[in-house]
Amino acid sequence: MRLMIVDDNSLMRAMIRNVVANPSDEISECADGATVVSTFKQTHPDYVLMDLQMPKVNGIVATKNLRKEFPDAQVIIVSNFGDQEYRDEAMD
Repeated sequence: MRLMIVDDNSLMRAMIRNVVANPSDEISECADGATVVSTFKQTHPDYVLMDLQMPKVNGIVATKNLRKEFPDAQVIIVSNFGDQEYRDEAMD
């Protein structure tokens, strides 16, 4: 399986990798939402694990940008925010 982990926190990316990835998986990482589309073009992951809050381009905007170019991209929001507002935005 090919996964892309998008999170500005390198420790969080490492933790997600350790929890979800198998040794045979291909993992790509982005430290900001600004590089999501270009990395997706290069790696064509099966799933994108996306943080919501990042400094340059947040996860909501990054997901919208990605889905414009790749409508079938499978994005899973990974965040510690439980606010209904964030949930609604993520579902949209």
